Amino acid sequence: MFRFARTTPSRLILSLFLVLVAVPLVTQAETALISTPLGDIEIELLEADAPQTVANFLNYVTNNRYDNTFMHRSVPGFIIQGGGFGFSNGQASPVTAFAPVVNEFKVSNTRGTVAMAKLGGDPNSATGQWFINLADNSGNLDSQNGGFTVFARVIGDGMEIADAIAQLQIVNAGGAFASLPVINFSGGSILAENLVMTVVTETIEDVITFKMNAGLNDAWFNIATDGQGFFITVFPQLGLVSLAWFTYDTTPPEEGATAKLGAPDHRWLTALGTIDGNTSVMEVSIASGGVFDKATEITRVTDGSITLTFIDCMSGRVDYNIPSIGRLGSILIRRVADDNIDLCVALGGED
Repeated sequence: MFRFARTTPSRLILSLFLVLVAVPLVTQAETALISTPLGDIEIELLEADAPQTVANFLNYVTNNRYDNTFMHRSVPGFIIQGGGFGFSNGQASPVTAFAPVVNEFKVSNTRGTVAMAKLGGDPNSATGQWFINLADNSGNLDSQNGGFTVFARVIGDGMEIADAIAQLQIVNAGGAFASLPVINFSGGSILAENLVMTVVTETIEDVITFKMNAGLNDAWFNIATDGQGFFITVFPQLGLVSLAWFTYDTTPPEEGATAKLGAPDHRWLTALGTIDGNTSVMEVSIASGGVFDKATEITRVTDGSITLTFIDCMSGRVDYNIPSIGRLGSILIRRVADDNIDLCVALGGED
């Protein structure tokens, strides 16, 4: 039996076709980006066909209600679903919903379309959950419950990422998570790194032109937990970026214990790499043996790599491979404060 660490069960019982995916976006955007650990999915919003549904979706985005959400349902050959549940500090919880939106079925549920999920027997019950059609589901979803409203379409190579998500291992974690897609999961409590976490970003045009710049220098955090921080410094004139990844547990280690990467006590690792547009491939340096406020010997070794990708001035992704502790994965990060946003935006499109 699989379980979430400290998972809060949801009272929401959704119909068989309640489906969705958590995504990234911007107000009145014609396109949006879904950033996941497996890659990015670009979608085109169909405002002319479903104006109220698109406005409802953007309302969730601008009010940050899709932050820390994850893909919670996968039915290969049918759909992948998200936007209904968030995950923070080892706990899954339902996304707070706005009032339901009126059904606007018009576009058929063919492969690559994005539609709203809703309750069975109520055509006008869609709130925040939505799904990507992995196949031509028009014969099923177009005629059921008033038709499922398509409000966006996957474009570019986004369906390659959607298909990759559908190919992940699926576990039954109970309740709404009976068909949960997981990454590198071998049993026990499901952690954020095992989930297909998603983040909402700006239009794809903004993402393409965005470059690393000094306005990004700030404190960042893992969106799935408040226990991991990053301090990032970009040196545009040197073409370098540095990153410090640390935990900030409030419980001190046992007397005489030393910090060690992978242990539950305080630890750090640092990384340094060159800038390539909005991405940096970085070499990891691990320090161990230190005790706070004492002159103890510290050892430092080079081990593994991190690829740091900035999606925009507020969000990014850290892909990591650290062989010494057997950790390989991807997490989404967000800026702690917005003090340098204007500067970052101003510098982000410079050549």
